[in-house]
Amino acid sequence: MPSEPDDEAASEAGELPTGRIARTARVGGLVAGQGLRWAGMRTANRVRTPERAEAARGERTAALVDQLVGQLGQMRGAAMKVGQMISMIELDGLPEDQRDDLQRRLAALRDDVPPVPFAKLEQLLRKELGGPLNRVFAEFEPQAFAAASIGQVHRATTLDGEEVVVKVQYPGVAEAVETDLRNATLLLPLVKRLAPGLDGKALAGELRERIGEELDYELEAQNQRRIERLLRGHPFVRIPRVDTELSTRRVLVSEYVAGERFEEVRRRDEADRDRYGEIVFRFFFGLLYRDGIALGNPHPGNYLLCADGRVCFLDYGLLRDVDRRHLDAERAIARAVRADDADGLKAALSTAGYLPAERADAVDAEWALRLMRAATGWYARPRFRRFGPADARGERDRERERRDGEQRGEAREQVNQFTLPPESLLIRRMHGIVAVVLAQLRAGADWGAIAAEYLEGAPPATPLGDQEAAFLAARAA
Repeated sequence: MPSEPDDEAASEAGELPTGRIARTARVGGLVAGQGLRWAGMRTANRVRTPERAEAARGERTAALVDQLVGQLGQMRGAAMKVGQMISMIELDGLPEDQRDDLQRRLAALRDDVPPVPFAKLEQLLRKELGGPLNRVFAEFEPQAFAAASIGQVHRATTLDGEEVVVKVQYPGVAEAVETDLRNATLLLPLVKRLAPGLDGKALAGELRERIGEELDYELEAQNQRRIERLLRGHPFVRIPRVDTELSTRRVLVSEYVAGERFEEVRRRDEADRDRYGEIVFRFFFGLLYRDGIALGNPHPGNYLLCADGRVCFLDYGLLRDVDRRHLDAERAIARAVRADDADGLKAALSTAGYLPAERADAVDAEWALRLMRAATGWYARPRFRRFGPADARGERDRERERRDGEQRGEAREQVNQFTLPPESLLIRRMHGIVAVVLAQLRAGADWGAIAAEYLEGAPPATPLGDQEAAFLAARAA
């Protein structure tokens, strides 16, 4: 029987640790250790004052998050994907600063994966493409110019002279994913401690489906072709063309697009940053509320500012089609927040699946309105707002400070009545990351007025809105 690969040695060599026993043991040890510590905390809290018990619970939650991030970060691969998805759970009892730290650390770890040595990658490429690379490419750069948790990207030139990018899946990542998806169920007790109202089985099912799809580059190629056709000729959005003849389940080839990376755009003047931020907002919100497509990876590393002023968007592995009924419920939530309609909001939350019927009576409608106003008010309510570096979730932070003055146990009891419907996992992820991107850009606009175009069919609120309306009218003709 072959021995299990050593995870640490593999990681240092730039390879993905895939040992089933080692990966499962790490997750199992994390769950068991935290379970014992959590039980000890609950026992000790029985004889503590309410204030000390609350402090102890906060300390234990912080330790859980810290260990969760650290362990998933060491495992990388699909374990990282599981962690990234879990980090997007919004309606939970995890303090805001700890959730933000979890998201930041997972994002940093995702983008800090060392590339796999090209010799190992070349073997996979030869197998996928059916022969030596020189039969397919006139040139192929062995040095990767981008690497992430599931694959890395190389530049190349086809025999026809077209400049392309070649995304190649890491050898062994599929095996690691299958192990990690099984292990994800072991993490559910930890997640339930952070979000007692969460439907863990539904979340696990959604994770399995979405991450499994992300591994299939043929499916990603179909997603990218679909959106490229949908937005072909768009005045300010560009989608790279896919070379379907060269793409396979583990290799994705698409046209090379030159452009400025996000950090370069952040150094531009205010007008350029505002325009860029509005394009990012319109791209993701438009695809969702107009076309019913939720893109789950709006990370700023996936945008390029082209010389002609358009923004090129990359990465279509994490996608979900959202039906009209669920989108209508999401729209109803935003309309209720805009109208300060507490009862209407509570009804909309129930319809959308955030508030199960059997728990609805335990939630105060005005409290729910304050919570959702803090979470969605930046795009649900019309007013000019310029984001700042520390302001991605400023309204929510202020709401958290107000809640700190209340009975925190009572507030947590309210929060724990909510759950996260699987259909909304990528929606909440998209909303949250777009807000962070706008904050990093220090972008300013009336986000509520722009959002109303997609949420309510309102007339264009900006010149970019006019351009897009003309494009959509031509598309429909």
